[in-house]
Amino acid sequence: MCVVVNWNGWRDTLACLQTLACQTAQPLHVVVVDNGSTDDSVERLRTWIEQPRSCGTAFSLVQSGENLGFARGANLGIERALQMDAGFVWLLNNDTECPPDTLNKLLSVAAAQPDTGMVGSVLFYHDRPAMVQAWGGGSVSRWWSTNSHYTRPVPLRKDSYVTFASVLIRRAVLDELGPLYDGYFMYYDDSDYCVRLQNTRWRLAIAEDTAVLHKESASTERARDPFMEQTIATSGIRFLQRHSPVPVLSVPVFVLLKLLNRARRGEWAACRAVLDAWRTRTKRTRPPSGQS
Repeated sequence: MCVVVNWNGWRDTLACLQTLACQTAQPLHVVVVDNGSTDDSVERLRTWIEQPRSCGTAFSLVQSGENLGFARGANLGIERALQMDAGFVWLLNNDTECPPDTLNKLLSVAAAQPDTGMVGSVLFYHDRPAMVQAWGGGSVSRWWSTNSHYTRPVPLRKDSYVTFASVLIRRAVLDELGPLYDGYFMYYDDSDYCVRLQNTRWRLAIAEDTAVLHKESASTERARDPFMEQTIATSGIRFLQRHSPVPVLSVPVFVLLKLLNRARRGEWAACRAVLDAWRTRTKRTRPPSGQS
């Protein structure tokens, strides 16, 4: 089964769903989680889902009722998938488009390597389809919360993660680890889950012959929007609180580096957002008025 989370992005979501309708791996059921959209996403998605089509993929719509963030929204879809006895759950960003053989290639890697718990995909930029955005994932520091994407094949290490823009997760892993940590409104949820996987018998793998197109940051209009700055900083802090060897050292250094970087560019609103993340680091992140 596949889980796609939508928030006020029905155009991207419909483009994504159209590429899932005729995946060669069948049967496939796609659970679309609408995360409290305030536009006409629900009506648009429901109308499209109810249309008859010749391909075998089935679709269903789950409404969260509010903007829960990615992790909690994805957990709703995962819960539905597990209730329907899914053997694998394919988490897929709504701003991706997948060739018809994508799921087949992910399942082939999982079948060939029975100890693989999660299979990542190779992502390419949607507007530059010859350029790799992420070769399955990247690396993340448990000391400073810094991360970077792999852009070519590299051996996976202890600090590697697979990006949840497109990842196949084995049901046994979900049964063992449980849902995604919902303390992240956005970002770091994939790194967190991969770190948790390190303490199990399961390992990560990349389906190196996949080619998923990703509209990077299509759900974020402004890279330096204060809410996004606070969200990213809060998630980075929580990642260190959960996984740093010495969080009492790592968290202040992470915040200081963020502040210095933003101050160097004169981004004072971003500095205030990082400080807000520091002050509210123990509270659940909520979208500001107009973004729920």
